Amino acid sequence: MIIPAQFDAKTIENKWYAYWMKNNYFHSKPDHRTPYTIVIPPPNVTGVLHMGHMLNNTIQDVLIRRARLKGFNACWVPGTDHASIATEAKVVAKLKSEGINKSDLTRQEFLKHAYDWTDKYGGTILEQLKQLGCSCDWDRTKFTMDEDMSASVIKSFVDLYNKGMIYRGYRMVNWDPEAKTTLSDEEVIYEEQQGKLYFIKYKIEGSEDFLTVATTRPETIFGDTAICINPNDERHTHLKGKKAIIPISGRIIPIIEDEYVDLEFGTGCLKVTPAHDMNDKALGEKHNLEIIDIFNEDATLNSFGLHYQGKDRFVVRKEISKELETLGAISKIENHINNVGTSERTKAVIEPRLSDQWFLKMDELVKPAIKSVLVDGDIKLHPNRFNNTYAHWLNNIRDWNISRQLWWGQQIPAYFYGDGKEDFVVAENIEEALVLAKAKTSNSQLLTSNLKQDVDALDTWFSSWLWPMSVFGGVLDPENEDFKYYYPTNDLVTGPDILFFWVARMIIAGYEYTGKKPFTNVYLTGLVRDKQRRKMSKSLGNSPEPLELIEKFGADGVRVGLLLSASAGNDIMFDEELCNQGKGFTNKIWNAFKLIKGWEVSEAIAQPESSKVAIEWYEAKLQQTLLEIEDNFEKYRISEALMGIYKLVWDDFCSWFLEMIKPAYQQPIDSATMAKAIEMLENNMKLLHPFMPFLTEEIWQLLEERTPEEALIVSTWPEIKTFNAQLILDFENTIEVISGIRTIRKDKNIPFKDTIEFKVVNNDKASTYFDAVITKLGNITTLGYVSDKVEGALSFRVKSNEYFIPITGNIDVASEIAKLNEELNYIKGFLKSVQIKLLNEKFVANAKSEIIDNERKKEADALAKIETIEHSLAGLK
Repeated sequence: MIIPAQFDAKTIENKWYAYWMKNNYFHSKPDHRTPYTIVIPPPNVTGVLHMGHMLNNTIQDVLIRRARLKGFNACWVPGTDHASIATEAKVVAKLKSEGINKSDLTRQEFLKHAYDWTDKYGGTILEQLKQLGCSCDWDRTKFTMDEDMSASVIKSFVDLYNKGMIYRGYRMVNWDPEAKTTLSDEEVIYEEQQGKLYFIKYKIEGSEDFLTVATTRPETIFGDTAICINPNDERHTHLKGKKAIIPISGRIIPIIEDEYVDLEFGTGCLKVTPAHDMNDKALGEKHNLEIIDIFNEDATLNSFGLHYQGKDRFVVRKEISKELETLGAISKIENHINNVGTSERTKAVIEPRLSDQWFLKMDELVKPAIKSVLVDGDIKLHPNRFNNTYAHWLNNIRDWNISRQLWWGQQIPAYFYGDGKEDFVVAENIEEALVLAKAKTSNSQLLTSNLKQDVDALDTWFSSWLWPMSVFGGVLDPENEDFKYYYPTNDLVTGPDILFFWVARMIIAGYEYTGKKPFTNVYLTGLVRDKQRRKMSKSLGNSPEPLELIEKFGADGVRVGLLLSASAGNDIMFDEELCNQGKGFTNKIWNAFKLIKGWEVSEAIAQPESSKVAIEWYEAKLQQTLLEIEDNFEKYRISEALMGIYKLVWDDFCSWFLEMIKPAYQQPIDSATMAKAIEMLENNMKLLHPFMPFLTEEIWQLLEERTPEEALIVSTWPEIKTFNAQLILDFENTIEVISGIRTIRKDKNIPFKDTIEFKVVNNDKASTYFDAVITKLGNITTLGYVSDKVEGALSFRVKSNEYFIPITGNIDVASEIAKLNEELNYIKGFLKSVQIKLLNEKFVANAKSEIIDNERKKEADALAKIETIEHSLAGLK
């Protein structure tokens, strides 16, 4: 067999992914095995792979591949989300570039364009995930706008409405003027922005006097319907019962009194604009004020804005401040920091707006989700510090605004039969709606043509909160085989930024519809940041293209690079060097594999003692690491699990085990040792496979001719066995001895090809089990135990044991004595400085105990080194 000198990542990745797909290894169907299920957090259908996706999906693939190896029926369901706001915005922009306005199209015409867009660009990200090695059950791929998925959403809406949990209300909502839709509170991101505070003068009717109002939004004066003062504010007693005149418009408004007004903020006079501020709306309702909406849906001013009609709100802000100054109606303008709400999707500044919307009552729905996570612990968040965030959100939850003024999404199944606000019925289709409408109106003459469906669509999250159920048909048919087998799912891997948007809502839905949790564990990844701790984004230019990283470092290298620093919930300071480290690890393993396969095997050679003990040690070390790996997986410490395997393979297998069993130059290896070397390499590949699927499958298949049933992907995880922990401890001592021999060889210029004698004073009564290994790796002719130091020899110490290498003709004794004396003087000086500290009563009394312990350790180490050097000097004289 000719093994390539270099690991060709691209060729091997393409080869094995095609092989896995051809043999249907990723597909799952119910059987006698225990299921292990993950549902993918569905990315936007028109999205492309970014670093966050890379991290999240690599972790999921690690979990699913390990479950497959451990004998579970592993099912990883992929899919995409229709992303109402983001996708509709892209489609609208595309149409606009073609000279087509959305408003000129019917809903069906627009949806055709949207589906065409989705067909063209949708699913790209899923294809990119394949390049990362993701072993999703592609046969189960779902899209939140699939017919059955949409039917699940509609069924859920109707069910909740019939239970009295969904209602329609005229409320003030968060309005995104760019997407032209309402948003839920959770979709609004508040940011501090530098603004201005305008002090505007309002004339008092029938007087030359005026009052002053401080506002950050002078353009909203056209919507003012009152000025409010605090009745306890002595500064404004003279204003009680009077009226004010709005500058520019000249409209007269009452001056009202309410203790809501903060005596300390601004001037103590508050302009009240009930249509454009939540608190003002409450004041307006309390005092029966008129409501004047001055904005169009795109946040341009309407006819109430007079000569500013049709202009954008921020343009008007600049222009109206100039006009007010010209009129002498501004007393001053100050810089002011505002906390501004922006759209999570479009980044547009949000406008409060009054409109009819659909809401879901949350106060009762949320209770099982709180209990499950925070009381019973049935669902665990990893790391658990996110329990506090979860508790804060759910304990302060408000009704969920679930309607959106969009066409791309599930259309709300409410059918109006009249002009009144209550003239509607809710049903899964128009035929059922007609039956309900006839019954409600007692009008048997009604036709479907008399019904008009609500034009709004449902919030995208109202679709995805059903995801773990709907992907298995559990909403439409709760008794179907797949749903009963795969639900509840096991693990969810996602970012903490959607802990409320998605995770909490899935938990709420799960308990509402099944009485069961939707998953058991939630692994919350951190954000991927650059070396300067900045969040990666294309606008900053600090986010590498994931596919370019795969091209450069190989999928396995990128996976390792990402995961080595990806502890749960902690942000990742990403550096391409991490991927280069992953690529280096790939090459290290490949070279180790080539080394083993390059050995000639002989059946006639007896197994050397050094190989026998090396095998026993490595088997123990592998078992110890396996236990640590299992513990880390149990605690969702994926990065620590990988690091444990990394050290096992790089340090223990490549650096020590292979050295211990390697045959002499151009000599064969015995068959027993070779068989064990292959077995150990295979076990390493099993442990590494979830992290590095391509490299491990390639080596596995090259080690031996395998049938499809014997592929690594469907192999078995190494079995946990009892092991001799003392062997591992003894070998740690052996490593120090070998390192001591090698240091003397290097420092004293004793070539490794020259054999040396070795004498040991075994004061520690250390194990002699690895003497054969010491003899081989130190190239020692004889290893003997003596009762006292050896004259005329170089020495070193490991713990209390002393090791001696007799002087050979290659060593300049005079020069060696001079060097040892120099080192001795330095160590004595260092010891003196440490002992001065320890004799300082003030230092000992005030220093922390760990600092004192560290100084005492320094003292003991220095004393031991002095003793060793003095022994070496005595041996040279």
